[in-house]
Amino acid sequence: MCGIFTVYNYYGDVGEFRQRALDLSKRIRHRGPDWSGCIVADNSIMCHERLAIVGIDSGAQPLTNDDESLILTVNGEIYNHKKLETELKNPTKFKTHSDCEVIMHMYNEIGTDVCGKLDGMFSWALLDRRSDKSRLVAARDPIGITTLYVGRISAHPGTVFIASELKSLNEECDQIDEFPPGHYFDSNDGQFHRYFNPDWWNPQRIATNPVNYRQLRESLTAAVRKRLMTEVPYGVLLSGGLDSSLISSIAVRESHRISAQAQSDAEDIDTRGARYYPRMHSFSVGLPGAPDLIAARKVAKFLKTAHHEFTYTIQEGLDAVADVIYHLETYDVTTIRASTPMYLMSRKIKSTGVKMVLSGEGADEVFGGYLYFHYAPNADDFHSETVSRVHNLHTSDCLRANKSTMAWGLEARVPFLDKEFLEVAMNVRAEDKLCSKDIMEKAIIRRAFDVDFADAGFTEEELAQGPYLPRDVLWRQKEQFSDGVGYAWIDSLKDWAESRVSDEALASAKERFPYDTPQTKEAYHYRELFEQKFPQKACLTSVVRWVPRTDWGCSADPSGRAQKIHDKAY
Repeated sequence: MCGIFTVYNYYGDVGEFRQRALDLSKRIRHRGPDWSGCIVADNSIMCHERLAIVGIDSGAQPLTNDDESLILTVNGEIYNHKKLETELKNPTKFKTHSDCEVIMHMYNEIGTDVCGKLDGMFSWALLDRRSDKSRLVAARDPIGITTLYVGRISAHPGTVFIASELKSLNEECDQIDEFPPGHYFDSNDGQFHRYFNPDWWNPQRIATNPVNYRQLRESLTAAVRKRLMTEVPYGVLLSGGLDSSLISSIAVRESHRISAQAQSDAEDIDTRGARYYPRMHSFSVGLPGAPDLIAARKVAKFLKTAHHEFTYTIQEGLDAVADVIYHLETYDVTTIRASTPMYLMSRKIKSTGVKMVLSGEGADEVFGGYLYFHYAPNADDFHSETVSRVHNLHTSDCLRANKSTMAWGLEARVPFLDKEFLEVAMNVRAEDKLCSKDIMEKAIIRRAFDVDFADAGFTEEELAQGPYLPRDVLWRQKEQFSDGVGYAWIDSLKDWAESRVSDEALASAKERFPYDTPQTKEAYHYRELFEQKFPQKACLTSVVRWVPRTDWGCSADPSGRAQKIHDKAY
C-alpha cells in the first residue's frame, strides 16, 4: 500500500503548482513513509508516497518506461504479477522488482483491458504521453479495498485530481467523489467505465449453486496463500472471532509451507524474496478483560503464534476519536466505533517492525454474518442483501481496514475479498447460507473448516494436520469488532456524546446539518468533529452510513448487541 496524488491537465502554470502539489501529497505521507517521488510532465503532476512491501530495493515510484512516454503511480499489490509478465507479447526489460510495474507494460500492449487482468488490491493513475494530447487512465480494484477519490474544480472542468485520501483534495476541489470500485477513468471521454461485472454482481440474480465445502475451503486457502507475497515481516490481526481466527489458522499453515519451500527450492513458490519467519505474529486489541482478548489468547495458543495483546483505556479511546475521524474521513457511527481500537492497535503493530497484516474483513457481507441477517424474510432477500453489502464494502469495512492501518504505514490484506474466492462464495445459493434460531450465521464457512463435519470433503492429508481451530472458536457467535473489544466501549461513546450534545442541539439538528441529518447524539458529535476537519460541502458526498435492515424488523443501532439474537443483547 502507498499513497498516490495526481493532477492531470492543470489549468495554470504547472511548474508554479509543483510545490503546492508536493504539500498536498505530503498530507498522505503516513501511507507511504519509505519514499516520496514526483514527476511533472505535459501540464500534469504525478506524486507517490511509498510503503515498501515488495521490490523494496528498487520499486520507488512513479514508474516510467524507457522513453518516459508512460508514467505510472500505484497504491496496492498485484498478486498475479509473475503470471502477467509471462503473458507479455513483446520482450520487456523490467526496471524494478515491483509487482506493480507490469501494469504499465500490459497497458502498453492491451490498453485499458489490463484492468480486468489484475488480481489484487490497487488504485493507480497512468499518464500516457504517446499522442499529441496526453491521456490519463486511472483505476480502482473491483471491491474498493484501496481508497481513491477524484476531485474537480467547477471553473476548470478539464483539470482532474486523483488522490488516495480526501485530505489531499478538499482545499483545492469544489467537487469530490469517491472513485467507484471496479471502474477505470479515461480522460479521452471524461467517463468512468466498469470493467468488473461478474454474474453475481447483480443483486436481482439469484445464486443457484449448492455449496461445495471443499471448493470453498480450497479457494479461501489459495486467497490467503497469494497474500503472503511479501519481503517484509508480516502478521495477522486476531480478534478471536471466526473470520480473523480462520484467516490466521490458514496463514500459519501456508507460511510454514512457504518457509519450507523457500529453504529448499525457491523456484517453486510465488513469493519473490521469500524469507523464513519461524513464527507467525498475531495481534489483538481491547479493553482489559474484553471478550476478543480472551478468545484471541486461546486461538494464539492453539496456533502457536507469537502473540501481542494490546489494551487501551476508555479515555485513550475517546482521546483518539478526533484523529480517527481525520484519518478515516467519515462521520459514520459504526465505522468510527470499530476504527478507533483498530487505529490504536495499528500504531502498536508498526512499532514492532511488522509492515503487513492479514485481516478478516468481508466474510460477514459474503455469508450474511451480521446478526440482523437472522431476520431476513426469505432466501432471495437474504442473497440480495449479501450482494448489496459487498457492493458497499468500500464505504465501511474496507475503508476502516485501509485507513485505520495506513494511518501508521501498516498494510492490511483481506483474503475474503479475493476475486476467485468471491466467484465461488457469491454463487452459492442462499438456502445454504441462511441462519436461524437453530443454524448459526456463516454456518457454511464454519462447516468447510470443521474436520468433524462429514460433508466437508477433507483429504487424509488434511485430517492428519488436525483441526483448524478450537471448536468453540470455530462456532463462536458473531461479535462485531466494536462490541468484541469490550462492551463498555460503545456504552462509553454514547455517554461521551450525551455529555457534549444537548437535547436542544439534537432537536434542531436538521437546521445545522440539513444534509444527511444525524439522528442520535453520538452521530451528531461525530458530524461536528468531521466538519471541523473537513468543512467543505464537497466532502460530505463521499460518506455513506452503515445501518442494518430496519425494514426486516431489527434495531437501527449498528451494534450487534442491539439485535435480540445476540447472547448478551441490550
